[in-house]
Amino acid sequence: MASPQPEVEDFGSPLIWALEPGEVIERTTLHKRYGGSGQGGIAPSRSSPNVMIFSEAASGEPHGYFDGWRDDGCFHYTGEGQRGDQEMKGGNAAILRHDAAGRVLRLFDGARGRVTYEGQFELDGVRPLYTTDAPETKTARPRSVIVFRLRPVDRRPKSSTSPLDLVNRPGVEHVAVEQQWTEKAFVAPSRQEYEAERREQALVLAFRDYLAAKGHDVDRLKIVPPGEAKPIFCDLIDNSANTLYEGKGTVERGAIRMAVGQLLDYSRFVEPTPRLAVLLPAEPRRDLQELLRVAHVELVWRDGKGFAGPAGPI
Repeated sequence: MASPQPEVEDFGSPLIWALEPGEVIERTTLHKRYGGSGQGGIAPSRSSPNVMIFSEAASGEPHGYFDGWRDDGCFHYTGEGQRGDQEMKGGNAAILRHDAAGRVLRLFDGARGRVTYEGQFELDGVRPLYTTDAPETKTARPRSVIVFRLRPVDRRPKSSTSPLDLVNRPGVEHVAVEQQWTEKAFVAPSRQEYEAERREQALVLAFRDYLAAKGHDVDRLKIVPPGEAKPIFCDLIDNSANTLYEGKGTVERGAIRMAVGQLLDYSRFVEPTPRLAVLLPAEPRRDLQELLRVAHVELVWRDGKGFAGPAGPI
């Protein structure tokens, strides 16, 4: 007796796209129907004229991928490659050259399990892509990543409640002081870098509590600069005194110089113009204090259980 043949799923021709924007499908089923790899964020197909791309905020942000809609009407999508500077090859090249290859870009919300089809997209005709900075996976070393500006061809109406419509719009917002968002101070090889970051986190949280105990309204700012893909976070803003603070876990010259640059970057987006201050774990040497004075940046350091500045305890 012949053994029964396995059931074969008949999806019809993979050349005919049958999904409508807003439709949900298992990713495994999607690839059975239209080809392409079930792994990764960019899946060019050999059996159908499609390049399928997947965006999931929860899994992307730890790698520095802040995909989402911007006020320019484009969906900003970070390319593939988790280590080193991203290059125009593989899936990235498939996106850039999809039109010349006779393929269509298809965006999905989600990366595994059930994914939602967001519609057909095309590269912006004036500025199809740009590069920005992002941390390398695991090492967190800064690197350059490619961000594609995708314009919808058959996107759902504006009333859509897709999560992709809600993430990372440009601007400035106040957010809670959360330890995991501390920007890293790249001051030395890996171990010292880690120790400086750990000390910075503890210092910032201690100073937040110190100011809050004095009745100050303290949080931090999440800023998405125009044309950028990822937000930047100041360490603290004392809203009661309109003062921006950047903390460093070391009094080394490079860290202090970095803090000055970060403060100048953040302050461009704050109105009225804030006072600027560097927060350090100890009093820095005189030459560095003079650097901050000339740069019109105030100085605060930890002094026992409290905090002090050049004029004394604060």
